[in-house]
Amino acid sequence: MHATLPLLEHSDFPVIHRRPLETLQVNLGYRCNQSCLHCHVNAGPNRKEMMTDITLAAVIDYLETRPECTLDLTGGAPELHPGFRRLVSAARHNGIQVIDRCNLTVLREPDQQGTAAFLAENQVEIVASLPCYLKDNVDAQRGDGTFITSIEVLRELNELGYGQEQTGLQLTLVYNPQGPVLPPPQQALEQDYRRHLADAFDVRFNRLLTITNMPIQRFGSTLISKGKFNVYMALLRDNYRAENLDGVMCRSLLSIDWQGYVYDCDFNQMLGLHARTADKTKLHISNLTGTDLDGNEIMIADHCYGCTAGQGSSCSGALSSNNRNEE
Repeated sequence: MHATLPLLEHSDFPVIHRRPLETLQVNLGYRCNQSCLHCHVNAGPNRKEMMTDITLAAVIDYLETRPECTLDLTGGAPELHPGFRRLVSAARHNGIQVIDRCNLTVLREPDQQGTAAFLAENQVEIVASLPCYLKDNVDAQRGDGTFITSIEVLRELNELGYGQEQTGLQLTLVYNPQGPVLPPPQQALEQDYRRHLADAFDVRFNRLLTITNMPIQRFGSTLISKGKFNVYMALLRDNYRAENLDGVMCRSLLSIDWQGYVYDCDFNQMLGLHARTADKTKLHISNLTGTDLDGNEIMIADHCYGCTAGQGSSCSGALSSNNRNEE
């Protein structure tokens, strides 16, 4: 979309390089049952882009060579892909940890009966988007009725064992700000979520992640239409923290789009910034086996300031919180 073009010009973001691969994040397609305002993928019910069976098979073949990696499934709503269960089953058969980035309400779609139970049976970690613990805020961002449906699904997941420490079934919630602001401190917000969801709805979860909204695709277009794009970019730049560079997800993650092409992160995928090789080759999942990307320069642009502003932001939440937990 044209809203992303300002991010590609003359970025002064620091150069960073790849480390050994830990996570393969696969986008199965842009179709989704929701059209959220903060969506950096511009996903929705009318999107037609979906991974083919041939490309799905190539992903499975690659994973067989990297059993130490985590498989992180995203979209759109990844569960809507007809090969979703096939891919999960193949990964789990090889002992690979699987993460499903779920919007919760998709599990109430007519063709998703049994999906929650399938995820539990396969010990899949669910990373579930719940941008607030208040009904009005969630419905304003995701559509009327979304909050109550999400709560109903969370209760079902709790009944299956998710969010209960003794089961090993990990249920992670994800918070996104309502507008062009940085997320509040992750640890304090997690306590607010935990207290409110338990008291009001008897819902349990394991952890909360806070993720900064990226000024690309639908959210970027909204910023431009409201005349707030430059202000938001200034906010990200002004809150840049160099110490967050060490923990950004692109150092140890590869993002695969629905066509099978390789990117340094999901955000670069949305901007068409392919992962860089020494000879500038455009990589595809079908020829990734045996390719060593360690030490390669990561493609950067101004949106990278979103991952390093304030407490930092990645697919695993606030970077400064992660660092504190490791100390």
